Amino acid sequence: MDTPQLPALRSYQSWIANETLEDYSLRYAARSFRRWTPFVIANTAIGGISFLALEAIGGAITLNYGFANAFPAILVVCLFVFLTNLPVAYYSSRYNIDMDLLTRGAGFGYIGSTITSLIYATFTFIFFALEGVIMAQALKLYADIPIVIGYVISSLVIIPITFMGITMISRLQMITLPIWIIMMLAPFLWIAFAQPEVLQQWTAYRGNSAGGGGFDVISFGLAIGVLCSLTIQIGEQVDYLRFLPDRDKVSGFAWWSAVIAAGPGWIIIGGFKILCGSLLAVLAVSSGLSHTTALEPIHMYIKAYGYMIDDPRLVLAAAAIFVIVSQVKINVTNAYAGSLAWSNFFARVTHYHPGRVVWLVFNILISLLLMLLGIFETLDLVLAVYSIIATAWIGAIFADLVILKPLGISPPFVEFKRAHLHDFNPVGCGAMAFASLAGMICFTGGLGPLVQAYAAPLSFVLSLAAAVLIGIATKGRYYLAREPVAPSPTSGTLIRCEICDHDYERPDMAYCTFYARPICSLCCSLDAHCHDACKFSTTELETSRSRYLGRSFTAKIAPRMAQRLLKVSGVLMALAVVTGAVLLITYRLVDPGAEMLRLDNDTLLLRIFLALLPLLCIGAWWIVLSHESRELAERDLVASLERLRETQAELARNERLAAIGQITATVSHELRNPLGTLVTSLDILNRALPAQGGPVQEEMQRIRRNVWRCVHIIEDLLEYSRRKKPVLAPVMIDRWVEQQVADQPGSAGIDITLDLKTGAVLPADGQRLRQAFDNVLHNAVQALESEPQKPDRRVTIATARDADFIALTIADNGPGMAPDVAAKIFEPLYSTKAFGVGLGMPLVKRIIEDHGGEVRVTTAPGEGTRVALRLPIRP
Repeated sequence: MDTPQLPALRSYQSWIANETLEDYSLRYAARSFRRWTPFVIANTAIGGISFLALEAIGGAITLNYGFANAFPAILVVCLFVFLTNLPVAYYSSRYNIDMDLLTRGAGFGYIGSTITSLIYATFTFIFFALEGVIMAQALKLYADIPIVIGYVISSLVIIPITFMGITMISRLQMITLPIWIIMMLAPFLWIAFAQPEVLQQWTAYRGNSAGGGGFDVISFGLAIGVLCSLTIQIGEQVDYLRFLPDRDKVSGFAWWSAVIAAGPGWIIIGGFKILCGSLLAVLAVSSGLSHTTALEPIHMYIKAYGYMIDDPRLVLAAAAIFVIVSQVKINVTNAYAGSLAWSNFFARVTHYHPGRVVWLVFNILISLLLMLLGIFETLDLVLAVYSIIATAWIGAIFADLVILKPLGISPPFVEFKRAHLHDFNPVGCGAMAFASLAGMICFTGGLGPLVQAYAAPLSFVLSLAAAVLIGIATKGRYYLAREPVAPSPTSGTLIRCEICDHDYERPDMAYCTFYARPICSLCCSLDAHCHDACKFSTTELETSRSRYLGRSFTAKIAPRMAQRLLKVSGVLMALAVVTGAVLLITYRLVDPGAEMLRLDNDTLLLRIFLALLPLLCIGAWWIVLSHESRELAERDLVASLERLRETQAELARNERLAAIGQITATVSHELRNPLGTLVTSLDILNRALPAQGGPVQEEMQRIRRNVWRCVHIIEDLLEYSRRKKPVLAPVMIDRWVEQQVADQPGSAGIDITLDLKTGAVLPADGQRLRQAFDNVLHNAVQALESEPQKPDRRVTIATARDADFIALTIADNGPGMAPDVAAKIFEPLYSTKAFGVGLGMPLVKRIIEDHGGEVRVTTAPGEGTRVALRLPIRP
């Protein structure tokens, strides 16, 4: 058996260990943490759909393509989003995992899901930037705050709320919900009842498309393409749905209501908001505003409240309050979801997790960059391109959850732990890559305007079909690298992770074969030393470095260079974002009232940034190498402690052997004489009492057996306490085994079968090797004798070539051993037999190791025992 590695205890910053701040990022949401009711969770998740980008999107497609195309497109996409989001919401709520953990087990694999994390993170900061711009526009219009200052305010105000995670977010959503609902519905109810003729103006709007104002297939497809980007919103919803209590803890109706309302149900309210934006954009344009201004939600709601209130100042105040409340509600969700997505991405790229809070700030900085670069002006193009990737992603997940799982190709549960997953699963990764590429080709227009218009729906269909076909073709073998334990009904049971020394519930734990101890999912994700040893054989691990380029090439490259380059790329990306944000903010604050960058200075800004890039690269390398140096120092310390522990254990064993030797040497002489006298006396009594009955003879035989047992115990102790070097001589192993078996006394009802195939000659000490062989064979026979009713009792003795070793195997089909017993069979003086001394297997191990070999034991209760004595062919 391989010696397990001693792990370095992993310590996290205080906020990472505090799950009130961390919210089990990168983890299964523990049952003990899920204290909220379904209503609270649903309300928190629904609060995240207050984003006014929906109104802007609805207004954009209506102004561009007309009501006749925008309205049916909205209805079709709402139905599409509901159907595709429902299984995602169910599985996330059922297994209490976020979007990234769900995609790991839903066809993408452990590393493959980093792609989805990046896509999801992109969604969060794009929409954060859009919402931040909308809030800055409101601040500019209401309080005359410069637009750049408004960007900064809309970003910074989110940090303290999101810092505390779902605990604070749920309170915010609960408090603001009544205000938001009233201010949202009031103007539209007023319009519907007081001025219904306005609705006719909306439905008659013809738009700017070339379709003449009526229904046009291409315009309809283009509108769908923009709206399809919203399918990925389900990722933000499940970030809250994972905190739902277990189904057996609440009523089924309450649980399912929360799953549907907060999951796919978001699109019902979202669709209504898109329609509201469509109406308000038409009203704003009809009142004389330009198309660009009409798409700004602050102007939309100024127009809406203008139907209710006559005082312009109150109208502006009401619109500004509604916009600010809406933006705070949605951007805490965007920032929270983005922090989880970036945590997942960077944890796997760098094997380092500084905490969700760090990536919260990072996500907000990227959003601030997009605001400063003017993302709102390119809203249509950004969403149209993004929707192709989003639909390909959701298509692959939908195929797994709805088709491949019911077919039994995908596992019925969602496995998310690194210890049980392949790095890449071609079902999700392959399908998404193929569909995204095909969708982008369609979007370029090379296949015609009709195909270009429907690039996003085609991307979904292609991804769905490809995922199903790849899953069937591969028969699902890339889902699990090793078989996990199915989710336990006692999921609340706590198990201590022996790496970070914290307790976690069973679904969040795995068994690490590299360290031979329990490990939590986060420590498993961050470990960079095991190289996935639990999922590969020793041979695969040894050859993995040269698998693609060959040994001659990779021998010239530093080990783990690919991993190091990924770390450097991730750190460089973070440094570049921070530096770019600082430069842009500084540059824009020179003239904070300017709406756009001044074209005469943007080249200078770019040159400064490019000049800083080499310094950022050096800084990234320095950070990575410093981190590796610290890790190396920790590993050296752990290795030193390991050697110290082994030395102490060896010293304790030697002291124990010395004590056994001293006691044996002293006692054996004193015991042999009385035992010899007993044997002689028994012989005399046996001759003197020949006519005595059976009971007397039985007792005399019992005395004789126990006397010889004492003699054998003394001999075993003497043999074990001496450390004699083997005297090696050539041994024809197959013929030698046949001779040893022939010399063994027979045992009734036990069949001994030989399977000798090597014909090899190896150097061995025949006498000592016979002692080891006899001990193992004797144990096998005794194990079978303990089951006299077993019909087919057999011992199989085999020899086989195993690389530079000869494996001499003794296998029986007896009762086998429990794991706790098997772990102790090589400990001196440990025995489960009534009259055992516990020196047989320790002596076997010593003899074989003295020959330069090893002993491997494979056993399980009810499956027998297999002992392999591996001896080197060369001394």
